[in-house]
Amino acid sequence: MQVADGSAVIRGKANAWQGSYTAYNIGSATVPIAPTGATPRSDLVVLRVADPEFEGGLDPAKDAINYFDVIPNVSPTTTGVPKGVTGIAIARVDLPANTGTVTSGMIRDLRRVANPRRERTLYTAYPSKLSKAFKDDDQWHDWPPEARWTIPVPDWATKLIVTVTIAGLRMDYDSLLGKLRLIFGTVQGQHTMVDDNQGKVVRRSTAVVADTITLPADYRGTSQVLYLQANMSKNWKGDLGADTGTSIIADVEFTEGPV
Repeated sequence: MQVADGSAVIRGKANAWQGSYTAYNIGSATVPIAPTGATPRSDLVVLRVADPEFEGGLDPAKDAINYFDVIPNVSPTTTGVPKGVTGIAIARVDLPANTGTVTSGMIRDLRRVANPRRERTLYTAYPSKLSKAFKDDDQWHDWPPEARWTIPVPDWATKLIVTVTIAGLRMDYDSLLGKLRLIFGTVQGQHTMVDDNQGKVVRRSTAVVADTITLPADYRGTSQVLYLQANMSKNWKGDLGADTGTSIIADVEFTEGPV
C-alpha cells in the first residue's frame, strides 16, 4: 500500500502531559500489508509517534520516531486507533480471503482534516414578473429564471452543502405533480417532489431543495453556476409559478475534507 504526501497533528496518549506532535510525509511511502489466508482480515494503517521520553526505546538522533505502522486483524468497523496508542488512523484495509494484492476498493479512507475550513454564503433572488413551469412533458427544464447564481468555489473545498428555499411558490390552473432539483456546474442534485391536488384555485406554498455534493477536483478555484430545474408530470395540468410574491434563498456552504 502506498501513502502519499501529507501532514498530521497527533495528540500524545501515553499520559496526560505528553502534548501533541506534528508529522510530515514527503513523497510516497510503502506500507507492507500481509496477504490473507483462508479467512478475510481487516488491518488498520496508522501514523504512530513513539517518543522515547514517554514510551519505547528509539533514538531520535538516528531513528524516526514517527512512522507508518499496521495494526492487523482489527474489527471491520474500526475507524480509530486503539486506546493508548499515540497515532492517527490513515486507512482500514479490508482484505478478502486468499488475497495478496491491495486494490483501491479494499481501502477505507479514515483521514480527517485537523482544522477544516468552512465558508457559508446566502444568495437571494426576487422575481419581478410571473414565470411558470408549465411544460407538462416529464422533462427537466431550467426554472425559475431568477434562481441562477454564479458561485466561486474555494480552492480548498471538497464538499458543497446547499439548500434552496422557494417561499411563496405559486400554484394554479389545476392540480399538479412535479419535481424540483438543483444543478451545480454539471452535477445534478437530488430532487424534491411537489404534489398538490387543490384544483384550480390559486394557492401558495414553500418548497425546499437540498443536497450535499462531493465536488469534482477541477471545480476548486473556479466559479460554477447554481440553478434550479423543474419537471412537471404530463398526467397533471397544474402550473408552478414564481412572481413578485416569491422569494428564493440559496444557502451555500463549502467544507474542507481529505483529498
